[in-house]
Amino acid sequence: FIYLFHSNITPGKNGVPVAENFRLEPSTIADTLQAGQVRVKTLYLSVDPYMRCRMNEDTGSDYLQPWQLSEVADGGGIGVVEESKHSNFAKGDFVTSFTWPWQTLAVLNGDLLQKLVPQLVDGRLSYFLGAAGITGLTALLGIREKGHVAAGANQTMVVSGAAGACGSLAGQIGRLEGCSRVVGIAGTDEKCSILVQEMGFDAAINYKKGDVAKQLRELCPGGVDVYFDNVGGDISDAVISQMNQNSHIILCGQISQYNKDVPYPPPLPPDIEKIQKERNITRERFLVLNYMDKQEASVLQLCQWIQEGKLKVRETVVEGLENIGAAFQSMMSGGNIGKQIISLSK
Repeated sequence: FIYLFHSNITPGKNGVPVAENFRLEPSTIADTLQAGQVRVKTLYLSVDPYMRCRMNEDTGSDYLQPWQLSEVADGGGIGVVEESKHSNFAKGDFVTSFTWPWQTLAVLNGDLLQKLVPQLVDGRLSYFLGAAGITGLTALLGIREKGHVAAGANQTMVVSGAAGACGSLAGQIGRLEGCSRVVGIAGTDEKCSILVQEMGFDAAINYKKGDVAKQLRELCPGGVDVYFDNVGGDISDAVISQMNQNSHIILCGQISQYNKDVPYPPPLPPDIEKIQKERNITRERFLVLNYMDKQEASVLQLCQWIQEGKLKVRETVVEGLENIGAAFQSMMSGGNIGKQIISLSK
């Protein structure tokens, strides 16, 4: 027997996901592998904001498939090969997939797996789900492809959702790529302190305290040149109001809007849209999967920064598959610092 995690009762287009949307069940897997298959033991699973879209029949995206009721949910995962009938993999190999099933053991199609090199992250395998994986690639390629950051240009970057998996990396990468000032927006004093003291942000705003627009004016006296947007909504409206002529929004995520029935990217309020157009602010949808030709070189860059200590990595780790629903719920409401990881490695 193994345990599987199933999506259960959907929260609806305007609902908030809860742990009860999932259930844990025992199951079995095939004893014998077919050609090309690999049996793996799950070590780490990722829960991410985009998964909220998969809880609806219409995900609002052409690249995301909805989770099916009473079927195994899936997402980013890492495991170790226990048996292989695929020429690329042997017992003991560490592998990953973007469509890893939420279960403790699994038989997978080897063609959908990617072999990992633990030495690239000093043995911290879970980093391949975050800083050295899709999350890190989203931050790095988002800044390089949509941020128009240039060393020596004296640019100010603002990051919303700055203590989350992507935001915490984006602020640091913005600095490494050449921004002269980086300001983060997060939801607790603890998160703001970590951003400044540990991750090198120049300043951080607790959006739950005080006037965000007023604090932005004080902390970004020269305006905002690059905005890494993870949240949307009122916070983004405040940032866009203070963006400079010909500045750039990196449209990474809109977590404040994911529980609402709105298109993606959500339309801006008329007054904010007017500012965007008058100041020629770019706001284009960014999808990291469109830049996979740059994946290998970008991952190596991320790993190099991690090894050199230039990229600080935070994770919020929850033990046990049985706790993945609660971890997902917590992550969606800002309960994590850095990447939310589920560990099954014990």
